[in-house]
Amino acid sequence: MQNKKPKVAIVHDWLVAYAGADRVVDCMHHVFPDAVIYTLVYDREKMPAWFKDYDIRTTYIQKLPFATKIYRSLLPWMPAAFEALDLSEYDLVISSSSSCSKGVITRPDAVHICYCHTPTRYIWDFYYTYRDNANWLVRHVMPHQMHKLRVWDKCAADRVDYFIANSHYIANRIKKYYRRDADVIYPCVHINEQPLCPKEDFYLVVGRFTWYKRIDLAVAACTKLGRKLVVIGGGGEASHLHALAGPTVEFLGGGLSDEEVRGYYLRAKAFIFPGEEDFGITPVEAQSAGTPVLAFGRGGVCETVLDGRTGLFFEEQTVDSLADCIQRFERDGVAFTPEEIREHSRSFSEERFENQLRDYCARRCKDWADELYACSRREELAAKTNGGTTN
Repeated sequence: MQNKKPKVAIVHDWLVAYAGADRVVDCMHHVFPDAVIYTLVYDREKMPAWFKDYDIRTTYIQKLPFATKIYRSLLPWMPAAFEALDLSEYDLVISSSSSCSKGVITRPDAVHICYCHTPTRYIWDFYYTYRDNANWLVRHVMPHQMHKLRVWDKCAADRVDYFIANSHYIANRIKKYYRRDADVIYPCVHINEQPLCPKEDFYLVVGRFTWYKRIDLAVAACTKLGRKLVVIGGGGEASHLHALAGPTVEFLGGGLSDEEVRGYYLRAKAFIFPGEEDFGITPVEAQSAGTPVLAFGRGGVCETVLDGRTGLFFEEQTVDSLADCIQRFERDGVAFTPEEIREHSRSFSEERFENQLRDYCARRCKDWADELYACSRREELAAKTNGGTTN
C-alpha cells in the first residue's frame, strides 16, 4: 500500500436524511473522491442532489418493501447484511458507524478504520431508556435480541484495526464497551459565514422531535418563563410538544432550507440544547453564527461549548434547571463577543476535519504496512529456525 494509491471504500450505516453523520460521510468522500460508498439502505430523494453523482451501493435490505422507512426495525438482520458486502477489492475501508457498519469483513492485508459516532446506544448504556420509551411490541421483542446483538457488536469491533472517536466522551465509551483505544477527530460542521447581525428577542432549538433530544424541556421552560422560543424540526413527539407549548412558543416545522435555518441561528439571542448527545453538531452551528449555547452539561457538548464564554451549562435535565440557566444568561450573559464565539467554532470546520482525516489515514496505512512487514519477517525467521532444527 505504500507504493500505490489505495483503493478505498466508505461504509455507512444508512443514507436516508442529510443529518450530522451523513455530512461526515460527505466530507470523507471529499477526501477520497474515488471511493465507493456502501450502506444498508439509500433514499435518493432525501439526500442532496450531488449524492446522485457518487457511486453508492446498498445491501440486500434495500430490496425489501419500504426499506428506507422501516430500516431501524430491521436491527436483528443488519449484521448479516453488512457481513454480506464483498469488500475484498479494497485496500482501505473506512466505516462510519453508530450501529452495524463496522462489522464488515475486509482482507487480512487491508486497513479498516472505524470513525465511531458512538458504540451502538440501544445495545449498550442507553438500552434501558430506549426500551422504556419504545412501543409495546418493541419492548416485548428487544430483550430477546439484545444479548446476541451485544456479542456480535463486540466481535464486530474486534475486526476494526483503528478507531477514531468523534469526541473524548465517545472515546471513553469505546474503551468501556469495546476495550479499545481510540484517537479523536471532531466531526465536520459547516461554518456560517453570513455577516453577523443584531440578536433578536427569541431563543432557538433545532432538532428531530425524538424523546432523547429533550426538546420538551426547552418548550416547557420557555412557556414557564414567558420567553419566546422558535422550534425548528419535526418527528414523532410533535403532538406532545405542541400540547406543552404556551403562546410564546412557535413551531416552524422541519421543511426549512439550510439557509433559512442559518438565518435563525444568526438572529437568535441564544440556542438551547437540552439533550445529552455523543457530539452535538447543532451547538457548533449555533456558535458559528455567533450565538451562545445554553446546554445540559453532559456529553460531547462539554468539548464544544466553553462554559461562561461561548455558552452556559445547566446541571440537571429538568425544566427548573434549564429555566435557571436562561435567567442566569439574561442576567450575566457570556464573556465572548459574537465574533469570538464564531472564531471558536472554526476549530470544528469541514476543512479541519478533511485535513485531519487525510493525514490520519495515510499514517495508519503506513503503520499497518510496517506491521505486516514486521510480521512477515518474524515468520521468515521462524521458518528458517525451524528448518535448521534436527530431530
